[in-house]
Amino acid sequence: MPAVSVVIPTWKGTSRLQRCLKALSQQTFRDFEVIVVWNEGGDGEGIHVPAGMALRVKTSEINIGFAAAVNLGARVAQGTYLAVLNDDAFPEPGWLEALVEGMEAGEEVGACASLMVFDQHPDVVQSAGIAMDRAAIAWDRWRGRPVVEAQVGGEVFGASAGAALYRRRMWEQLGGFDERFFAYLEDVELAWRAQVAGWRCVYVPGAVVRHQGSATLGEGSPRKKILLGRNKVWMVVKNAPREDLPVILLYDLLAVFYAIVWRQDWYPLLGRLEGLRKLQPFLAQRRPGRPRLLEPLVLPWEVPKRLGMDALVRSAPTG
Repeated sequence: MPAVSVVIPTWKGTSRLQRCLKALSQQTFRDFEVIVVWNEGGDGEGIHVPAGMALRVKTSEINIGFAAAVNLGARVAQGTYLAVLNDDAFPEPGWLEALVEGMEAGEEVGACASLMVFDQHPDVVQSAGIAMDRAAIAWDRWRGRPVVEAQVGGEVFGASAGAALYRRRMWEQLGGFDERFFAYLEDVELAWRAQVAGWRCVYVPGAVVRHQGSATLGEGSPRKKILLGRNKVWMVVKNAPREDLPVILLYDLLAVFYAIVWRQDWYPLLGRLEGLRKLQPFLAQRRPGRPRLLEPLVLPWEVPKRLGMDALVRSAPTG
């Protein structure tokens, strides 16, 4: 049995996937298998498998989304640890080795977060783990900052599933990603549940991954904004303690107001309305709890800076 199973969901990403597999073939840590989950009927035809790589392909005839695709791969994985990697994420040779070392720091470590950098600007941080505050606003730590400023590891709220390592025991205890999310915030929601259950997540700066970012739907696409808005509603309803709901609602209303008035962008509102229309199953499964590791609130007009939204303009990849 391999130590690590690397699950890579893909949808119409042949060229990205080929580069991803090549990067995996150069890992210094060799005890791993690769499971490619091909959405919408792909079978991996035309993909060159690097020599010596143990690779399996799982196929879904429809596009079941990122969350369900990862869960599908996890169900057939044999490794002690489960690595999740986007098809547009290209790990440096020491990536897996650094993550495994981070995971072995203690049995209470349930996840490890990578240092993700912009593929076109590898000296700029895209994510150094996930952070979240009491308003249920989640963001990529250190986004837009120089890589040299992100060299200190430590405990963080959660790991971005674009390039993360999970302990199988934690994954199975929590049931993996919520497949109803389809894509976006499924990693934040899992991290929330993991925090409440007592698991720790460690940021590992030596686990470097170059990431194109939103290569499937596109950064700022209407579909992405709708999914983010919808999933935010579902995540809060499932997990937020009652005493935090007023501040969450206030900040969320202000975010929607800002999107509509200043950006003439109605998609975040449409996403939230979709979430409210399909709310009942999440109310029925509500298990509220406050995460142990939360960042302090900032004033509403300081939120865009905290989210690194200026970095989307300065450093967004072209892929």
